[in-house]
Amino acid sequence: MASSASASLTRRAPEFQAALLAWYRTHARVLPWRTAPSVYKTVVSEFMLQQTQVKTVLPYFARWLAALPDFAALAAADEAVVLKLWEGLGYYSRARNLHRLARAVAALPEIPRTPEAWRELPGVGPYTAAAITSISFGAPVACVDGNVVRILSRLTADATPYRDSASASKAFAPLADALVPAAQPGDHNQAMMELGATVCFRQKPLCLTCPVRGFCAGAARGDPEQFPRLAAKVIEQRAVTRLWCRRGDALLLHRTPADARRLANVHELPLAEHLGLGETAAQTGALLAKKRRGITRFQITESIYAAPAPAAKTKLAAGLVWVPLAELPQLTLSGPHRRWVAELLAREK
Repeated sequence: MASSASASLTRRAPEFQAALLAWYRTHARVLPWRTAPSVYKTVVSEFMLQQTQVKTVLPYFARWLAALPDFAALAAADEAVVLKLWEGLGYYSRARNLHRLARAVAALPEIPRTPEAWRELPGVGPYTAAAITSISFGAPVACVDGNVVRILSRLTADATPYRDSASASKAFAPLADALVPAAQPGDHNQAMMELGATVCFRQKPLCLTCPVRGFCAGAARGDPEQFPRLAAKVIEQRAVTRLWCRRGDALLLHRTPADARRLANVHELPLAEHLGLGETAAQTGALLAKKRRGITRFQITESIYAAPAPAAKTKLAAGLVWVPLAELPQLTLSGPHRRWVAELLAREK
């Protein structure tokens, strides 16, 4: 790390904190988890915001709070209800971990107050534990995510090459902790998040309006976009064949097993292999749609072909289910497949 810039920033920490907090109190977005805040609201928002933008989360957060207003309600809910409320947000393991966390919290005599205690709970890593405890209990611990790494690397003009965001977060954690004030650490952490989300963009940061520009070595150099220096992600291309099978007013779907690492108990259009077909055999019907989506490091192209329905007496392979079209709204589908199914059904009208 750029040690001299880091040391200078640490020495000026009180000035930096004051400038950042003054800006935050004037410019912070009005968000539902900041309005009449509670531990529960903070926890739900932090889980939803993992790898998801605020504008996407807002309607989900509102529906979630209306249906499951507190830890007790979430702990008592069926998993099907939890997954349905989460449908479309992706990364469904977050929903399951949040559900498990609520049950763990509901079983405790009191809500934990330290980062260490929260990290013992399902789905809670260092960042989430720091966010929850600093915001809800005033724990003087820094939240270090991609936004914060970007801010700190620019403030210090740190040219160290990092293999990924996780290694950069670990390297910047001591500086982030040194900048957290003993008073109002939650506001400080939220101000850092806000700065990264609304000013210190990855590209074309709004340096002229940045409240801490006077502390920024990257801005002084005139090249803040050069930081942080993270190795480019290696994107793997994948292609899969999906099948569109109708029988009367029912659609054939595949339900991912409950013990799957991804999308457990979530429905999608079946793959060719689910019907025991090879790629060539599955692609004899009409190509109805070709869709693309990204999941973690994979860019997936999904080609959807029309296929004849299996005979009525045919025993379906595990996971395959005929779903009446009228029941589709109540079923949990992955977000992309919900959209694709709606699109293909609309074409048939």
